[in-house]
Amino acid sequence: MRVTSFKTSFKRIALALPLGLALSLPQPASAETLADALVGAYEHSGLLEQNRALLRAADEDVAAAKAALRPVLSWAGSLTQNFGTSRSSSLSGAQSTDSLKASISLIGELLLFDFGTSEYKIEGAKETVLATRQTLLEIEQQILLRAVTAYMGVIEASETVSLRNNNLRLLTQELRAARDRFEVGEVTRTDVALAEAQLANARSGLAAAEGALLRAVEEYRAAVGHQPGQLKGPPNLPDVGGNLASAKGLAVRLHPSILAAQHQVAAADLAVKASESSMAPQVKLKGQYGLTETFNSDAYTRSGSVGVEVGQIIYQGGALSSALRRAMAQRDAQRANLHVVRMKVEQDVGNAYAALTSAQAQLEASDRQIRAARIAFRGVREEATLGARTTLDVLDAEQALLDAETTRVAARASLYVAAYSVLAAKGQLTARDLRLPVQLYDAAAYYSHVKDGPALYSKQGQALDRVLRALQKE
Repeated sequence: MRVTSFKTSFKRIALALPLGLALSLPQPASAETLADALVGAYEHSGLLEQNRALLRAADEDVAAAKAALRPVLSWAGSLTQNFGTSRSSSLSGAQSTDSLKASISLIGELLLFDFGTSEYKIEGAKETVLATRQTLLEIEQQILLRAVTAYMGVIEASETVSLRNNNLRLLTQELRAARDRFEVGEVTRTDVALAEAQLANARSGLAAAEGALLRAVEEYRAAVGHQPGQLKGPPNLPDVGGNLASAKGLAVRLHPSILAAQHQVAAADLAVKASESSMAPQVKLKGQYGLTETFNSDAYTRSGSVGVEVGQIIYQGGALSSALRRAMAQRDAQRANLHVVRMKVEQDVGNAYAALTSAQAQLEASDRQIRAARIAFRGVREEATLGARTTLDVLDAEQALLDAETTRVAARASLYVAAYSVLAAKGQLTARDLRLPVQLYDAAAYYSHVKDGPALYSKQGQALDRVLRALQKE
């Protein structure tokens, strides 16, 4: 009678296992999707905001470089009190020379010609802006890939906890059945002890899985910007293509890291040219107009001047030559960096494809393993009810099934992370490429307002103030 009860309990638990898993899955009506997580990461990432601000700072460098080719206007004023006495001969009395003078002058200066130094600096600043834009895209890819990893991490940890909970319930029932069978003499005390040990191990595994889930939740909050609710199962895998050589070629042409390094090389080349031309003479147009008024007197002076000035530094302790050599060394460093980045991008593509292939194979193998382990577990369990198998055999078969199911959960998470890693390695994991429903950040919008260096109270300057206020509200 107890043997029949033991067998019936196993069947009920086996039926309850998939039911419990189904109930634990998030419901589609209120579930958060992977796209929602990516949108949250894009809209709430402090790292993205930081690098957008750095891009705006690089935009201002263009305006600062252009300012060198524009007139420089300044004014200067002074108030001078002169005092003293003078005497022209011994017969004449001393005369006071006290006077109070005020003067003000307006000074203008315009660079006419500097052998291209300023133009090189302007073009170099533009190249730096372009490099910073590509760096921002690379940061965006890192943010979105982290969100994918965090999303799949929560799903993996949640499903692992669910498996562990169901395993714990099943082992609890097994222990109860083993004790019942021990009371009627069908099994020994050793069988009961084995069931108790397996149950204790299951509790330990559940505690570890729950800890992993808590860590996954914290990572999700940091990556996406809010606590995860019910997460929907991931969508279909993205199309990553299957040709490794084509993927490497695409990455070398379009990856943000490659493009950023190329712009950095161009900026370094222009810096060398600017350093070379800075040794040449400069031609400036200078003008000045001033007014000097003497108080308590009718005397005043109004004067102005306009002239062309040519000058060149002949010797400055070797500073100019040192600056040129430094610029050349930095150019060589950027060229070497381009080679390093190219090799790394190609390696990342290869590694991503290798990880994807491995995850696909692991997932397929785990599916076969689960089917075989489930059949083995059912067979061993039935044989145990007939006395042909021991409790240890049942526990081992169940552990093998749990291990196979846990491996499959991890393999599926790894597969999705690997697929999106392939997109990132090719430079295609951006909000635009993924067509996320977000307001894309316009990297050129701020530049278009500041590239000509608008004055503070000009029409362009007021428009720029509105842009800055809008950015601060976001």
